[in-house]
Amino acid sequence: MHTLIFDGSFPGLLTAVFEAYERRTGEATVSTNDTYQPGLLGESVTVTTVETKARRVWRGLSRTIDRQWLNNVYAAFLAEQPTGNQHLFALIRMIFDRGGETVNNYGNPHVLQVSSWARKVHRERHRMEAFVRFQQLADGLFYAAVKPDFNVLPLIAGHFKNRYADQRWMIYDSARAYGLYYDGAAVSEVQWSEIPPGHDHRPPEEVLAGNEQQFQQLWKAYFTHASIPARKNPKLQIRHVPKRYWPFLTEFTFD
Repeated sequence: MHTLIFDGSFPGLLTAVFEAYERRTGEATVSTNDTYQPGLLGESVTVTTVETKARRVWRGLSRTIDRQWLNNVYAAFLAEQPTGNQHLFALIRMIFDRGGETVNNYGNPHVLQVSSWARKVHRERHRMEAFVRFQQLADGLFYAAVKPDFNVLPLIAGHFKNRYADQRWMIYDSARAYGLYYDGAAVSEVQWSEIPPGHDHRPPEEVLAGNEQQFQQLWKAYFTHASIPARKNPKLQIRHVPKRYWPFLTEFTFD
């Protein structure tokens, strides 16, 4: 059996699909450069990511399955699951070999797993769109740190670009040490390679805009006074706003 080794990117995975057909590998597995472990049996092939090949596979998928399932395929990749690449690789090949109706067979483990991961990623996406809280820095940049369970930044870029089109902003994923920066015209990815993943990346008070702390105190006061003690329902609150989001929400951070 062949093992196709790729760089871990989504275009790289699509290129691996292309290579599997071009090389007529038959049954095959995929692995990333940093997780591949040579075995005694089988043959490994290192796949170089080629954008034209990846686009051909993506166009082929778009002609075979609907937009919802195209989104599911990409979202499942962003779930970053240990077995995700293999499930996606197998599902994409099944779609090409058996037709688009394949995705309606939820008895198939690849369809079921990809659908499940996509659902979780889309739920996390909607939560990020609702829970991102910006802080204005002294240079005018609006900055927000987040720590989502899944890599949803690529899915929320358009939402925030449209919503905050007239101001510069940055959303930084502290779990993955990269972020989105909008300069007023386009969104680009940025990295802080000198700061390891896991750092909370929240800006110190001295770099905040002069009135930012005042605005935060006003928002916290409003949140406190708007709550009705008799109607407090902690279980319902946690269900709608899980505790893992609280450190990044202004209304939940009190001195």
